[in-house]
Amino acid sequence: LSMHHVVSDGWSMRLLFHDLFALYEGVALAPLPVQYADFAAWQRGWLSGDVLARQLEWWRRHLDGAPPALELPTDRPRPPVVSGRGAAHSFRVPAETARALRALARREGATLYMVLRAAAALLLSRSSGQEDLVVGSPIAGRTRVETEGLIGFFVNTLALRTDLSGDPAFRELLGRVRETALGAYAHQDLPFERLVEEVAPERSLSHTPLFQVMFALQNARGGGLPAMSSLRMLPFGSEIRTARFDLELDLNEVGGELAGSLRFRTDLFDPATVERIAAQYGHLLASAGPP
Repeated sequence: LSMHHVVSDGWSMRLLFHDLFALYEGVALAPLPVQYADFAAWQRGWLSGDVLARQLEWWRRHLDGAPPALELPTDRPRPPVVSGRGAAHSFRVPAETARALRALARREGATLYMVLRAAAALLLSRSSGQEDLVVGSPIAGRTRVETEGLIGFFVNTLALRTDLSGDPAFRELLGRVRETALGAYAHQDLPFERLVEEVAPERSLSHTPLFQVMFALQNARGGGLPAMSSLRMLPFGSEIRTARFDLELDLNEVGGELAGSLRFRTDLFDPATVERIAAQYGHLLASAGPP
């Protein structure tokens, strides 16, 4: 079974597995309150007029004057046209560090995602020498309870800007990241492609528009596979040799630990460089967690 991303997202795949397993066991599925077409029609009607204008205005202010690119040091010059070739480096954040990071988030009125993204912003700032940077981040986009059980493409991409001027302490930086994230969440309904169209950044075949680094914490509801008495399932992995961005940092909560993957463009980076970046990120997380 192969599903194109245009009709499904990560949340959808969990729903699909649960529905398939229920049917395999002979369990009837509850009727859905709405269909994806109902949501699409509602969204098209709602995201217009004053609502659309307010969304656009917030994002214009948020990105006004943002740097066009994040100039990370690379092992090779950036080619005029990136090829899309990529690889990935996997790493782990120990359970002890993850517990300390969750405790820090609770103390600061933030989330684990905000703590992890603040550390990523600090690492990128130190590597690039830039105090103003934009990082992309996916968001589930299921803001209405009726959409929680629907298979479809709801996910959106947020272009999140971080201000690191003044050499802030980590807790101050976390506060800035929290404020930006909350503002973006309140204006998350503007499709990313519409944002690019409206902001109209200078386009180049050598890098993606608005941001070149993606950060994600994969913790959508309903993770894991349901237990079944009559079917045994084993994961089947496949190696992906592509990269959509210069760097793509993905973290997953696995038990008490955090499982990380740092995908990179092989046109720009050597594996040893990316391994070093991942190690630096781990050191930042370990130092951020303790009181």
